Amino acid sequence: MEKSWKEAIKRVLKESDVPLHYTEISDHILARGYYATDGATPAATVNAQLSSSVKHDGEKSPFIRVGKGIFALRGVAATAVALLHEPKAETPVVEADEESSDSIIHSFGMYWQRDLVVWRSDLKMFGKQQALSKPVNFGKQKGIYILYDHHTVVYVGRAIDRPLGKRLHEHTVDRLGSRWNLFSWFGLLDVTQEGNLRESPFNSSLAALVATLEALLIESLEPPQNRKRGDDFSAIEYIQDIDPELKEREIQNTLRSIEQKMRGGA
Repeated sequence: MEKSWKEAIKRVLKESDVPLHYTEISDHILARGYYATDGATPAATVNAQLSSSVKHDGEKSPFIRVGKGIFALRGVAATAVALLHEPKAETPVVEADEESSDSIIHSFGMYWQRDLVVWRSDLKMFGKQQALSKPVNFGKQKGIYILYDHHTVVYVGRAIDRPLGKRLHEHTVDRLGSRWNLFSWFGLLDVTQEGNLRESPFNSSLAALVATLEALLIESLEPPQNRKRGDDFSAIEYIQDIDPELKEREIQNTLRSIEQKMRGGA
């Protein structure tokens, strides 16, 4: 295990034959056990480490940026890739801390399962950036959501006055109650390193708003000819994590089953 995020990042990039996106780098770090963290936003931390090094250390940084969110170790192979992405003379160079999108969507979850949530008015909906990162409760998230009957869209709604968890809970008992089993959501609130939700200053350009709308449509409709979410869409996807209460129920059911079998065999 490495002593810092920076050393872990260097190790992953050294082992890779190609430049990697910062989310891939954080995936490899956690999966290979190169660095341990109890934070909820490892991908964001890796991005911050890389961007800060590139901006403040300049040519002394061991990293170079070769694309949007994509980094490599400084070296011959990495430099060759960087030249392919080098902006033309008339194109202004974007500073490292300006690379992040001003998209109004900060996080999202796709095709989360209804039966992995304990449905109540103050429900908790857990998601992780990566399998080994700290879970985040998105019950108080605000934004847009989509309900599906399997992969068929049956309803699109917004959660602003009432948080996402409350709006979804209402749809378990209203006219849509029996018509959906999956849901996706796109959140306006940012996630802190500690795993809390917070409002961020709204500072979005027209171009960013258009990019966000494009990305939302691509994610929800999944047109076959679109191979990416959309330019300038940097929201982090969270994978669903089962509610701990459901895990506890499963454990208790398993123990009761074992106890019954033992009594039957006695």
